[in-house]
Amino acid sequence: MSEQLNTGDKKPEFWRWQENCWADETKDWRSAKAVTVGIDVGSVSSQCVIVADGELYAYNSMRTGNNSPDSARNAFKGVTEKTGLTLDDVHMVVGTGYGRVNVPFSHKAITEIACHARGANYMGGNKVRTILDMGGQDCKAIHCDDKGKVTNFLMNDKCAAGTGRGMEVISDLMQIPIAELGPRSFEVDEEPEAVSSVCVVFAKSEALALLKGGYTKNKVIAAYCQAMAERVVSLLERIGVEEGFFITGGIAKNPGVVKRIEKLLGIQAMNTKIDSQIAGALGAALFANTLVQKQGPLAPIAA
Repeated sequence: MSEQLNTGDKKPEFWRWQENCWADETKDWRSAKAVTVGIDVGSVSSQCVIVADGELYAYNSMRTGNNSPDSARNAFKGVTEKTGLTLDDVHMVVGTGYGRVNVPFSHKAITEIACHARGANYMGGNKVRTILDMGGQDCKAIHCDDKGKVTNFLMNDKCAAGTGRGMEVISDLMQIPIAELGPRSFEVDEEPEAVSSVCVVFAKSEALALLKGGYTKNKVIAAYCQAMAERVVSLLERIGVEEGFFITGGIAKNPGVVKRIEKLLGIQAMNTKIDSQIAGALGAALFANTLVQKQGPLAPIAA
């Protein structure tokens, strides 16, 4: 669990999810012929992924800060501190996500739709066909082929409800750490109806009204998880869901939403041992690796 319960006079940040930095200690990037970096600067979270010869080597996932350039630098800094790798050791950097054009040291920017498909293909294998990317401020339904190439997609970015930011709002409102929301949504006597609103502001008001009307916190959370599930399923049904269903983004870690999506669709999402939140950055790093194979390495750009 992260730092949501801080000491002193600082207000508890129940919404704060756990940041994570990891490196494969069985590998040495120094022996790789191609070291590539993917930077995904999203509206809520930012990730840096290092790929060595086409294989995942390290990543850092953290909260997006006040501006995209600094968020990109900080995400990369976390990996450098853990691995000793510097920009001079990198052969290519690809930026993606909401702030992809503002990654100061990237050689190329690629859309998050393409990168999430490529990352999901790596994480779930070549059987992945339908991807649900539940981001901080939007949701995307993506179809891809066996190589992770996008064949179709739909996007809903009109409201933060049904996204990571929406869940953060509910976490803070309920004063329950965000990592506990999913499990607690099942601790109810019976499954409640979904909250009716598709707007974070009105959903917050509705949640407060339900509490005053006698709902327990767990029941309110369940109602909101159900609403999130119904909202994204309506998006998925517009594009069609094929076998090989994969979920990326931070919400993939919330069983309260995922299991309800699976129930509504009648399809079980594919599992992965890799953090679902790094899919976009992973895809960007893999695109960079492919470009290095085709055109050779590029000189580093100062951060």
